[in-house]
Parts: sequence; structure tokens; C-alpha cells
Amino acid sequence: MIELKTANRQLSLWESERTNMGDAIDLSIASLKAYAERFRHWSIAYSGGKDSSATVSFVVWAIETERVKRPASLTVLYADTRQELPVLNATATRLLTDLRDRGIHAKVVLPSLDDRFYVYMLGRGVPPPSNRFRWCTQKLKIDPMLAELEHLHQSHGEKFIQITGVRQGESAQRDARIAISCTSNKGECGQGWYQAMGSESIADTLAPLLHWRQCFVWDWLYFWHSDKWAVACGYERGHGFPYLSDIAAAYGDGDARTGCIGCALASRDTALDNTVKEQPELAPLLGIKPLFRELKLAKHRIRKATPERRKDGSFAKNGQRMGPLTMQARAYGLERVLDIQRRAGVDLINAEEEARIRQLWAEDTWPDGWVGGLDSPNHVIADILLPDLRVVDGSKIIEQPILIGARESA
Repeated sequence: MIELKTANRQLSLWESERTNMGDAIDLSIASLKAYAERFRHWSIAYSGGKDSSATVSFVVWAIETERVKRPASLTVLYADTRQELPVLNATATRLLTDLRDRGIHAKVVLPSLDDRFYVYMLGRGVPPPSNRFRWCTQKLKIDPMLAELEHLHQSHGEKFIQITGVRQGESAQRDARIAISCTSNKGECGQGWYQAMGSESIADTLAPLLHWRQCFVWDWLYFWHSDKWAVACGYERGHGFPYLSDIAAAYGDGDARTGCIGCALASRDTALDNTVKEQPELAPLLGIKPLFRELKLAKHRIRKATPERRKDGSFAKNGQRMGPLTMQARAYGLERVLDIQRRAGVDLINAEEEARIRQLWAEDTWPDGWVGGLDSPNHVIADILLPDLRVVDGSKIIEQPILIGARESA
């Protein structure tokens, strides 16, 4: 009898009443049979994280062991932001190669050159993302993936099923969305989470591992690659991707959430900290997050001297907000990132992206509404003290005694 060594799992008095791994597998198979088999073509959204890696390997295993009917086509789309943690990107690249060897269409989905993280930020001058200005997810993941799904729909000529690795318990916000969708739009979560999007959409979505606990995910990634383990648990073979256990290096004790290197949206980059513990040579990457914080300061930004006007002629309420990075700040940021990637031995900005950044500088490129940069008479360095001008009813400007710029430069 093989002892089940789950990740930091503590058994409860009611363990016999809880769903076990076998039950979870059966429910996921039932989910694929009930919903995915309605479609001839399947696509899996793959991010390289633990849940999506478990989903990809599980679906492939279910097909190859003939637990579900093989679709006419299976496409795995890896959303490569070019900012993934090295261990996750290396594992994803290896998995994609193995999938192709198994006859599965596996494709890397990249943002367009001008929308890649450092090109958009250091080339165009858009400041680092924040929770109030979260441009990164849309540019790096959502837009390129939607474009690829539309292309898939056109090539198939029919609606398909989009399979995701969404699980309950990953975040309160996600669980709330699941609860709402289960009572509307024909969403069902008894066997996975299925969303029927209507005949006019390009795909319905299904999350067959919705009910898996975190310990099941780790069990699957750590142990279920082994035929010996699978047979001991009553199944004829494992999934055959032993290197998926490497993903644990980024998650540490299993509780970390992963994101981009030096994620500007997280208060602490736990996944990167865990990675550096395993690979100390990557320690220079710890300098990315402080660089983002520095580039947000007023001394690196441009501000409107007087509030900008909207298209209808009225004044914007926050018309003196800090705007894009100065050209000097962009050059400073590029130099710092190139130095960090050299010392860490990773690829953050490749030659094509660096060339495009410098080309955008030469073309004097600025975000919308900031044409001309500091050559514009209404644009000033953001740490210059200015009267705090307030807009009343969109038409009248009153001057406040407070001077803007001082707090933001601190």
C-alpha cells in the first residue's frame, strides 16, 4: 500500500466524508463526457501554473486512456507573457514539446510586439501597472488569447469548447463569480463549471477540475505521472509528465500565487522569493519590483500643468494626474532591466524588443493624450510644485492652496 504524501495536508475527523482523489477524477471525467464531448474541437487555455498544468495533463490522460472520446482536434494555447518565472516557462516549454510529440497541436500565444510588457512601458512610456491602472493582464494575456481563439473558430468553422483550469478556493472573487454564474446563463458546477455562452459566441467554457482541492492538484503533479502509482491507485497508467513537479519550486509550501517576475500588482512577490531560494543565481530578479516602484515616482513622470479637457470641451476631474514616463526615465529603466537580465542570465527584453523600444524613442512616441512630451507647453515634470487646481461641474477651475507634487516625490 503506497502512503499518500500530500502537500501540507492534515487529515480531519470527517476525512471519510470528504471527496477523495478517485471521486475527484470520476467527477472530472463525467464533466468532460457531459459537456466537452458535445463539441468536435477542444481548446485548453494554458498559463504554466499548477492548475492549468494539472488540467492539460489530466485532459490528455483522459483521452489517451480512452476515458473520454478523442475530439477531432485538441489545441493547447500557452499564453506567454514574456514575464513568466523561469522555472514555470521552462516547464511549460517542455510540456508543449511533449504534447506535439503526442500529436497534439500546442501553440505559444504572444502579445503583439508593441503590446509586450517592456515595449509598451519603456517604449511608449506607459507607467508600470498598478491595481488602479491594471493594463498588463489585458495587453499580455486577454487580447492575444482572444485573437487566437477567434482564429481557431474561423479555422474550425464551428463553435468549440474552451477548457480552463479554474478551481474553487483560489480566491474569494473567483468563487463569487462561480456562484453567480451557476444560477444564470445555464452555468452548472455539479460536474465542473460549464458556461453555455449562446449560439453567437465562438466557444463555450468548461472547468473540469473546479472541485479539486489544492492537495489533489499537487498529488496529480507530483505522483500521477508514474504508471506504478496509478496502478496502485486502481488506474492502468499515469499521465507521463514527471517534470510537472518542478512547478512546486515557484509555489513553495503550496500557498503562493504566481504571476509575472516582479509583479507590480502584488504587495509581495512570494513566488519569485521561492524561486530564488531554489535558484540563488536568479537573485538579481529581485531588483525588478523596486525598479517599478521607483519609476512610479513623480520625478520620473510628466504631469499636466493645467487640467486637460475631454473631447466635449469639459475639464477632466483629475486633469493634473501624473502621466507617462519621461524619456530619461525610460532610458534609465531599460538600462536597469538589461543589467538585471544579464546578471540573472534570463531573457526579459530580447534583441527585437530592445530595437523596437529604441525606435519608439526615435519616433518620439507617447501615450494617447500626451503628444510631444515635455515639448508641450502644458506638460511639466510631475515633481514640480503646482497649484492644486480643482474642477467644478466640468467647466470651472478653482485654485486650492495645496501644492501638488511634493507628496508624490517623497
